[in-house]
Amino acid sequence: MAETIEVSGLRKRYGDVNAVDGVTFSVAEGEFFGILGPNGAGKTTTLEIVEGLRQADEGAVSVLGLPPWPRNPRLLPRIGVQLQASSFFERLTVREQLRTFGSLYGVPARKADAMLETVGLADKADVRVEKLSGGQAQRLSIACALVHDPELVFLDEPTAALDPQARRNLWDVLSAINTEGRTIVLTTHYMDEAEALCDRVAIMDGGRILELGPPAVLVRGLDAPARISIASGLLDAADARQLPGADDVEDDGVSLVISTRDPSAVVAAMAAKDALDGVQIRGATLEDVFLELTGREYRA
Repeated sequence: MAETIEVSGLRKRYGDVNAVDGVTFSVAEGEFFGILGPNGAGKTTTLEIVEGLRQADEGAVSVLGLPPWPRNPRLLPRIGVQLQASSFFERLTVREQLRTFGSLYGVPARKADAMLETVGLADKADVRVEKLSGGQAQRLSIACALVHDPELVFLDEPTAALDPQARRNLWDVLSAINTEGRTIVLTTHYMDEAEALCDRVAIMDGGRILELGPPAVLVRGLDAPARISIASGLLDAADARQLPGADDVEDDGVSLVISTRDPSAVVAAMAAKDALDGVQIRGATLEDVFLELTGREYRA
């Protein structure tokens, strides 16, 4: 597949801080690509350089075959950008807001109105933007990034601060956009979001890419034990430790959890003891990979 984005040896410094430190990656045409990392990892700075909003100190960037910096007017009609924080024109309705954005690209009003249907805001067309909920405002922000039908869309933490229902709803919108053939680059703190949406992810920390690949491949590469959980009291912890294949057992009085690299053997032994009521088996997730690479300490 053709490469929509090519980044090589990207660096950006702020005084003594290497915000981006030798980042290299590519994004294929039609791919849903995620950039993950803790606060201060360099995600947003990397994205802003690729978008042409910030100049790199070193390295090369190609977007749709063109350099994004200095701000390239040939790229602007071909890309859509949704930033972490969006500001709308005051006192305009949703329809007026989107038509205004569309007019900057010569988009007819009828086409702008059709985008409201795409993002599920048709019933809010005559509502003023300050009356929108957080999820609705995020949808409008994405609509503004898409109104001119860009080939490539950048989304910087589009579901931040949304409730679970609004997040899941927005996932459907983003999946539909990608299915239409658009290339999407996403930054997010939510590992379940990246697993659900992204074809590949890059995990960053300290301005560097630590791992890059499909989420399922990264999870398999972790080689983490499975965790089998049942309600406390179904099986004594001492007996659980004697089960074939059991590596570790924890019982907090609510759940008994057995860690194992041979879940089939453990489950078979539990079945023989009639201790499978409400059993749950959890393998490793992208969050486990993320924490293994970036650490578990809190970062403000």
